[in-house]
Amino acid sequence: MAHSARVEAVQDSIERPARNIEWAQAPGGVSGIRNKYPSEVFGQDVFGLSALSSALPKPVYQRFLQQVQGRQQLDRPTADAVAHAVRVWAMDRGATHFTHWFQPQTGTTAEKHDCFLTLKTVLVNGFEQTTAIDAFSGSQLLQSEPDASSFPNGGMRSTFEARGYTIWDATSPMFIRRGPHGTSVLYIPSVFISYNGQALDEKTILLRSAEVLSNAAVRLLRIIGDTETKRVYTTLGSEQEFFLIDRSLYNLRPDLKMTGRTLLGVPPPKHQQLEDHYFGQIPSRVLATLSETEYELYKIGVPVKTRHNEVAPNQFEMAPIFEESSVAVDHNLVLMEVLHQVAHRHKLKVLFHEKPFKGVNGSGKHANWSMSTDIGDNLLDPTLRPETNYRFLLFLVATLDAVHKHGGLLRAGIASASNEHRLGANEAPPGIVSVFLGDHLSEVLDAVQENRAVKNFSQPHLQTVKVGGTVLDLKVPTLPTIARDLTDRNRTSPFAFTGNKFEFRAVGAKQSPSLPVVLLNSAVAASLNALSDELIKAKGAKPELTEVDLLTVIKKFIIASKNIRFESNNYSDDWVKEAERRGLPNIKSCPVAFKQLLEPANKQLLTSLGILTEEELQSRYHILVEKYAKDLLIEGNTLKSMVINAILPAAYAYRKDLADSLGSQKSLGIDISTAPEFGTLNTLTKLVSELKSATDSLASVIDRVESLHGDDQGVAAGNDLTHAMEVVREKADALEAQTADKLWPFPKYTELLF
Repeated sequence: MAHSARVEAVQDSIERPARNIEWAQAPGGVSGIRNKYPSEVFGQDVFGLSALSSALPKPVYQRFLQQVQGRQQLDRPTADAVAHAVRVWAMDRGATHFTHWFQPQTGTTAEKHDCFLTLKTVLVNGFEQTTAIDAFSGSQLLQSEPDASSFPNGGMRSTFEARGYTIWDATSPMFIRRGPHGTSVLYIPSVFISYNGQALDEKTILLRSAEVLSNAAVRLLRIIGDTETKRVYTTLGSEQEFFLIDRSLYNLRPDLKMTGRTLLGVPPPKHQQLEDHYFGQIPSRVLATLSETEYELYKIGVPVKTRHNEVAPNQFEMAPIFEESSVAVDHNLVLMEVLHQVAHRHKLKVLFHEKPFKGVNGSGKHANWSMSTDIGDNLLDPTLRPETNYRFLLFLVATLDAVHKHGGLLRAGIASASNEHRLGANEAPPGIVSVFLGDHLSEVLDAVQENRAVKNFSQPHLQTVKVGGTVLDLKVPTLPTIARDLTDRNRTSPFAFTGNKFEFRAVGAKQSPSLPVVLLNSAVAASLNALSDELIKAKGAKPELTEVDLLTVIKKFIIASKNIRFESNNYSDDWVKEAERRGLPNIKSCPVAFKQLLEPANKQLLTSLGILTEEELQSRYHILVEKYAKDLLIEGNTLKSMVINAILPAAYAYRKDLADSLGSQKSLGIDISTAPEFGTLNTLTKLVSELKSATDSLASVIDRVESLHGDDQGVAAGNDLTHAMEVVREKADALEAQTADKLWPFPKYTELLF
């Protein structure tokens, strides 16, 4: 039965007709009609500023801009006007419902749909008359009320204290998403707080950290003479990696359905060792899925830019154009949701788990982070001569100082049961947080520290070009010269400078990028404030800072943070030893990483800046520990069930087949001691016994871990439960290699990945 289901699933995937959609059309082109350009589709389902300006009277629109850009609360008349305008706009596009779309601490999003329909009752000749109308008030736009006790809250809400609020984030545009029967839903990006005002979501603290960083950055800019910049914001571009597998095969794997990863399975003879999948031709079924996903995303204003094959079989990536961080987080989460839905339409299943398959690369979400002024100047752009660009150097050394002082905190931001499988596995950065700058910037900082001139990085026989790079001569007359960047790329570094931004490579594919960005923003804000304090001291009574003052402070921070810089192979054992010598933490497990949130220096950072209260911080710590233990217990129970209910019965059946074959041979007078089945049966019997024993041990560990609570449960789950699962997997995988294929109950890696 199991084998026939596998065969039918594979046949169905081959014979299934491809899904086609019609791209929006426009007049033009050779035939008189053409596909709309991406720019013509982009944002058509977004209620942005252009739609708002067209719908509102000019004075109301100007008042809205002043309140939002001035970081003020919306007044009720303005909110009522915006609510009416967005309802009309949305209903003209098929919307029947609206939802306050928010980001609870579940790693995904949440929504509750309310209809625009309402009933109006009036008295007519002494009788009540009820009329159905469509309405949407400013108060309905500004807030809604979900059940706060039903979401992760770390003890801040009890079952009998259920009230919570979602509040519209006016800095992120509203949009509509298409629903069934030609209808659509208006999405209102929101924050989520408790009845007492505590942050219960990922977005509130992201917005807090953005404000704190902006204030610290503007303060520094004022000190060095910038009187124009009013706001600094962080930019983010999240490169989303994922696997796509056939949904029929996915449905036959309980581990994938319950946990997002395969808990057992033997890697196939060919996987990624030929290095032929990365940037290879995108399979047609996958290309159709990605193209439809892009089309849906363009309409709701998500600027997805790149798609390509990743390293492992059936692994892919989509990456956007960089945006302001809070909007970029919204767009990353909606990208994941849309990709999930579109893949479903194509009979595929998207896997965002960081390590769904053993033996091949896992998936990350490389978070490309920088800081920009309100007129678009990138503060991490080194320009042609970074050694004299003191603004760049100040923001660079502030970032280095932040990572050096709070590397453990950044490690906490990327810790999860799923990402633990990926970090340090020679495919992703290890648990030691360090910074890669590249030869050029390292030389610049060394030269400043040593009070000497910067070495010339241009090559005499090649032309120097923009950003201090060089031109490479390919020695082929028909090929153009190409511009070489300032730095090479170090894919082993968890936090690497890549031209004009930092790439936080250790972020997991499944997680929201919000928390890692919050912690990074907070650490950098504190370092910017420390820099400002030092500059004020250096300036003293002088009317303005001198070049010597600037270089003195920059040099001080270069020296203080030098241990965080590492330019070589982060995967090597030598680096582990060197990092220990430098005093850098090597955090290998989630329970240890989570405790970094409560370290005095980190707690002081987050609470003093107003990012989190002590109660909110404790709450998040408990949520992370609890989720970690729950994730591992779900995995353990799923693995136990798969072995007991499917793997062992398959092995028993195969053992009976072998025994029956040997019995038949013996009845014919054949010496069965030399029969091939005899050796296979002995091997199988030994493996079955070992697997049964390992599964019994796993069951005991599960019972013990389930009886524990809090930190004890997290530690036991991370140490004992993961070890017990590894032992079971080792035995089950050995059994898979010995068992007849027709009896194996689950789709194998060969079927899932190819």
